This record gives sequence, structure tokens and C-alpha cells, in this order.
Amino acid sequence: MTTSHAVVIGSGIGGLTAAVALYRSGWEVTVLERSPSLEPIGAGISLAPNSQRALDVIGLGDAVRDLAGWQGDGGMRTPSGRWLARTDSAAAAARFGGPLVLLPRSALVELLRAGLPGAAVRTGTSALLVDAGHAGGRRAVVRTPSGDIEADLVVGADGIRSGVRAALFPRHPEPSYSGFTTWRVLAPAPERPFASHETWGRGSLWGSHPMKDGRIYAYAAATAPAGARAADDEKAELLRRFGDWHHPVPEIIEAVEPGQVLRHDVHQMTVPLPAFHGGRTVLVGDAAHAMAPTLGQGGNQAIEDAVVLAHHMAPEADQRAAAAAYSADRQPRTTAIVRKAARVSRMMQLSSRPAVTLRAGLMSAASRLGPGLVLRAFDGIADWEPPRRTYAAGTREGQRTRP
Repeated sequence: MTTSHAVVIGSGIGGLTAAVALYRSGWEVTVLERSPSLEPIGAGISLAPNSQRALDVIGLGDAVRDLAGWQGDGGMRTPSGRWLARTDSAAAAARFGGPLVLLPRSALVELLRAGLPGAAVRTGTSALLVDAGHAGGRRAVVRTPSGDIEADLVVGADGIRSGVRAALFPRHPEPSYSGFTTWRVLAPAPERPFASHETWGRGSLWGSHPMKDGRIYAYAAATAPAGARAADDEKAELLRRFGDWHHPVPEIIEAVEPGQVLRHDVHQMTVPLPAFHGGRTVLVGDAAHAMAPTLGQGGNQAIEDAVVLAHHMAPEADQRAAAAAYSADRQPRTTAIVRKAARVSRMMQLSSRPAVTLRAGLMSAASRLGPGLVLRAFDGIADWEPPRRTYAAGTREGQRTRP
């Protein structure tokens, strides 16, 4: 019998996870990436228990946990260093079935890439969806510089400015600017130790978190006009904005080279898509539901998408019903998380002194009432359970076991 062929456009976290999940469930997979290499754009990635359980389905959850540093306790602070709220990692693990883990994005990409055959990923290859296909009928067609590729399934994992999404829903509004920009760095650890933290200021925030390899993953966000960039360099911009904040923020900024600072404006899917599929084509990750990073769920939701897609899209399944089931599973959940992340981002962007003082008071009061109240914000998100069918690691026969 001819093996069904899936083409994945985009090799980000969602695209690679989808490729591995589909491959292990019996699909022939081709990943098309326009960049010349798989070197990821980004510094670190936090994986909550929900995405770790999704990775368990394809046999990679424990490998990810082995790469992750122990996060320990931490909390939320003010720029002066005052603690607003303390987090309890043991309470979080008990509530959600595991801790939050942090690892370099490159390590996760390498782990996912190792789960695919060598020829499955084609870098330096632009891809254009010219025909979404018809479920149960004609195959989809993807145009590349070396010729057209026919596919039984196309997975659009091509990010916020998705060409696949535009082909499926040409009249749908593009993701809109959230009002703030972000910076991300990997830096050596400062001499003085510190607790993992996220610090909220006036229309800005900073997070510092140690990783297993001894480096620090740090990120920042601040309100800014869309497209704004520093007149000199982004390291200098970080020093202007955060250089007088508490330890270790200034030390982390000083330790990085200007060219190591990544800056990206944040866009979000304000208007949900009517579906995540059309014909033989589906969308995953930012292509389907771009969201603000304020809940740390962008990559986590892309991983969930990928595993749920493979769960429904068995090679022998009725593709029309499978695609509709995938949309029905993922749309309500991701739409709710996009909206919740937007609400949190609006809180972060508060800049008037009275509003910031009130916000700090509410955070502090919630912390005093116990970690359960703080953690409740992630109920229904971090406690998500994946489909119960799993694919044996290293096989393509779709051997399924109960976890």
C-alpha cells in the first residue's frame, strides 16, 4: 500500500512536533523550511505540564525533562526588588502533575529533529500552498523552487504571518499588534545567586530564570509603537529601560553582546479563525492562534496542536471527519487562552502610578492568601491531558499503548 504523505510548511516547534507525531503514526513526512538551517529564532522555552504530557504521547517527554533545569521557587517582584508574590514549585507540581521546566529552544529543536529521517527536512526551501486539496478527493499541492509536491495532508506551521492561513482564509484579519515589544537573551550566570523571578514595572516586565547548563534565560517586555527599534542597539535600549532594576537585571544585560539581544513585536489573533482546516490542509501554532506570551503558552499550545492532530489524522482515517474533529478540539481551547493572555498583557501594560500600585497590591494580597489562589490562573491550561493514544517511540507502525 502507498504510504500517505504529509507536507509540513515551517520547522518551528509546532511544525517539528507535528512532523514527529505524524511520522510515528504512520505518515511519510516532508518538512519544508525557507531558512537555510534549523537554528531556532529564540533563546529559551518554558514547557508547562500540559505540553510535557503531549510530548509523552510521542515518547519525548522524559527526554525534555532531562534537558530542563530545576526551577525551584521564585515569584514576582517590583523593580526595586520587593517581592509581590512567591511561587511554590511543589504546590504547582502537585496541582498540575509536574513542574514548569525551562530549556534552550535549540535543544528542543534538536530533540525533535532527531525523531525524523535525515531526508525529511528540507531547509532553504520556500513553499507556497497553491491548492488546499479536497478531503476524500484531489490531493493538496505545494509549490517549491524545485517543483510542485502533491500531498495527502498539508500542515501550515509557518508562523504569525502564515501564507497557508492566508490561502485558506484570504479575507480573515491578520494578527494585530498587541501594543508591546519583547526582548530575549541567553547570558552567563552572575556571580551572586538569585531566585527565579518575573518583575513587573510601569508598562514593562523582566524575567530571569536559570537553566541546567548554567546560563540564564532572560526576557523583557515593554509598551512601544509597532516597529520601533533602538537608535543605537538593543542592549543599550535594555540598559535604558531596565538598567536600574534590582539584581540581577543590570548584570544580565551587561553580560550580553549587543548582537545577542533578540527583539520582536508581539502580535495576537484578535479575531479567531472560523476553523483550523480547509480541504486537506490544517493549521497549527501561531499560524492558527497567535497569542501574547504573557501566559507562556505559545509553544505549549503548538505542541498540543501537533499531538491532537496526529491523534485524529491517522492515515486510514476519514480525512474530512478527522480535520473537523481537530478543529473542534483545538479552536475553543486556544481561543480561550488567546483571550486570557491578552487580558494579562493589558495588566502588564498598565503605566499610571495608581493603576500600578493597585495591581501590586492585588498581587501581594493573592500571594498572602496562599499559592493555590495564584496558581488558579492556570487551571484548565496546565492541567490539560492529551488524547490517550500513544505512538511507540521509534516506530512507524502506529503501535498504540495506554499510558
